[in-house]
Amino acid sequence: MKLLHIDSSVLSDNSVSRKLTQIVVEQWRQADPDVEVVYRDLAVETPNHLSADILGAGAVAPEQWSPVQREEVAFGKTLLEEFLAADVIVLGAPMYNFSIPSQLKAWLDRVMVAGRTFKYTESGPVGLAGDKQAVIVSSRGGIYSEGSPAQAMDHQESYLQTALGFMGIDDVTVIRAEGVNMKEQREQAIAAAREQVRDLLEAA
Repeated sequence: MKLLHIDSSVLSDNSVSRKLTQIVVEQWRQADPDVEVVYRDLAVETPNHLSADILGAGAVAPEQWSPVQREEVAFGKTLLEEFLAADVIVLGAPMYNFSIPSQLKAWLDRVMVAGRTFKYTESGPVGLAGDKQAVIVSSRGGIYSEGSPAQAMDHQESYLQTALGFMGIDDVTVIRAEGVNMKEQREQAIAAAREQVRDLLEAA
């Protein structure tokens, strides 16, 4: 089994999502010592956001690519191949301003590729990556879960589930720690997320 471990928080050791993704991966290794883990830290090696150069590379022959286009195409291919090779994707995804970090969005833009992870048909788009399992490790400063007054502001988990589903991935588990910026909630939220991790791996 191959597991792709993605972190996107910019908070380094102060990040709740990073601590939780590490726990997920460590416990997965304990459950399956043969699992092969590929790690990518999007805050350290951040994909560039889509640009005219990146999108334009598909419209010209490779011999006409600029040095920037050659570099971008090669990096995009690496990200896509890592994604396609993975059986399990563990996504560390904190909420920033009601959505995901721009680094994580940039990564998704490189793996959501027509003809590789989805295709268009006469009846609509079809995902091509449905053989994968995804674990979204979500951290939030406030409370945005179902039933909360701020639920409509969640463009983090909802976006990720939509993007993964578009690629055919419907085996998605959310490990959530929310209210982590509320002093009285933080430790309780992290403990609850740890319990979710245990439940996930016991069910695997």
